[in-house]
Amino acid sequence: MLNLFSKIDRNCEGVSRRSFLEVGSLGALGLSLPGFLAAQKASASESKSAKETNCILIWTHGGTSHHDTLDPKPDAPASVRGEFSAIDTAIPGVQFTEIVPNMAKAADKFAVLRGWNPQNGSHGNADQWVMSGRRPNPALTYPTYGSVVSYVKGFRSALPPFIQLGSSIDRRRGGGTAGILGLEHNPFEMVADPNAEKFTVRDITPPSGISMSRVERRRRMLSKIDDLQKKADVQQKAFNALDEHYEAALNMITAPETKRAFQIDAEDPKLRDRYGRTGFGQRCLLARRLIESGVRFVTVTDGGWDTHQNNFKSLKSSRIPPVDQGLPQLIADLEERGLLDSTLVVWLTDFGRTPKVNSASGRDHWSSSGFAVMAGAGVPGGYILGSTTEDGGKVARNEYLSADIATTVYMKLGLPHDLIATSPDGRPVRLIEGKAIKEWM
Repeated sequence: MLNLFSKIDRNCEGVSRRSFLEVGSLGALGLSLPGFLAAQKASASESKSAKETNCILIWTHGGTSHHDTLDPKPDAPASVRGEFSAIDTAIPGVQFTEIVPNMAKAADKFAVLRGWNPQNGSHGNADQWVMSGRRPNPALTYPTYGSVVSYVKGFRSALPPFIQLGSSIDRRRGGGTAGILGLEHNPFEMVADPNAEKFTVRDITPPSGISMSRVERRRRMLSKIDDLQKKADVQQKAFNALDEHYEAALNMITAPETKRAFQIDAEDPKLRDRYGRTGFGQRCLLARRLIESGVRFVTVTDGGWDTHQNNFKSLKSSRIPPVDQGLPQLIADLEERGLLDSTLVVWLTDFGRTPKVNSASGRDHWSSSGFAVMAGAGVPGGYILGSTTEDGGKVARNEYLSADIATTVYMKLGLPHDLIATSPDGRPVRLIEGKAIKEWM
C-alpha cells in the first residue's frame, strides 16, 4: 500500500513534512501522486492548442493469430488454413473467419491492416516495440503511447490522462510504461474486473472504516500542522509548491467525476449485455465511460493469446467471443454518442502466428506478418489495407511497420511528427521515427 503523502522526512529542497494521510492503495500509479501532478501541470499548458482526440487501445497479449481471425487463407492446405472456414463480411469480396461473425458484420466500421510486419517474435520485446513504435534499446526504455499523451497534453479533468484496464502486459522490457518520461507518466492501472458483482476501484476507494468525511478531517488537520511548521521554516516557496500538488492529489480522489466514471452499474443493463458480460466486454464499456469523463488515453488489456497449444479450441471457446462482441459494440456505442470522430480505437497484439499448424494443434510466434485494426478519428471504415502471401507468412503488398502504426496514432492524436523527449541523462530522444499510414490519414 502506498501512502498518498509519502513518508519523506526531507526532500532535495530540505523541506521536512510529517507522513500523515493514507487513502487507499495508489500503488498502481507507481509514484508519489503529488509529484505526478506537479509534472503534469508543467505540460498541461501545451495541450490547449493540440487537437483534442482521445484513444482507446485494445492490447491482446500473447500474439493473436491473423490466419484464424481477420486474414484467413481458405484456399490453402489444411496445415495452413487451420480448422476454421471463411465467411463473407460487410465489405464485398472480403472474408474473415467464422469465429468473428460480429466483426464481419461490422467490417465497414473499421480498417484492417493486413500488411503489418512486426519484425519481432519475442514476448517482452513486443510489448515495448508495438506499444511505442520504437525498437527496444537496452540503454533506455521508450515510452508507450498513453505516456506520451500524458507527457504532452497533461490532465483534462480530475482523472489521470492515462488509464490502463487489466494487467496483461509484459513489463520485462518496460512495455506499456512511461520509460524515459518518468514514473509520473505511467498509467493509472486498474486490475479489478468491472464484470464482477461487487466491482470497486481500490485506488479511489478509502480503506474499510475510512469515510470521505474522515479524509476531509485529516486534510484539515494536516493543514494546521503545516501552518505551524511554515511559521518556523524559511523555505516558504517550497512549501507552497508542495501544498498545491497535495491538494490536487486529494481533489482527484475525492472529485465526484472520478467516482461517476467508474460506476459502471449506472449503465443500462441492456447496453452492458450488448458489450458482453465478460471482463473484456465490460472493460471496453468502462473505457468509453472514462473517455467521456476526461481521460485522454485508455489501454484495455486481455491475456491468454499465446496459443502454442489448442489454438483453435482456445480461440473459438474463450478468447475470440468476448472480443468479437465487445469491440464492434464499443465502436458502435462511440458512434451513437458522437464520440467516434474524436476517439481513435486501435487493436494491436504482439505479433502474428506461424503459417503452419504445429503438432499440438497450435501456432507459434511469427515475426514477419500479422494484423492491426483502427477505427474512428477519420480512419476510413471498411478499408482492408495490404495483403499477405498465400500461406500468410509474409507481407505481399502495402507493408507497414510498428513505427508506422505509432506515427499514425500520434498524428491522429494531434501530436507532432518530430516529437522529442529528454532522457534522464539529458539527451534528446526522438519518439517517432516511422511514416504515417497514408491510406488512413
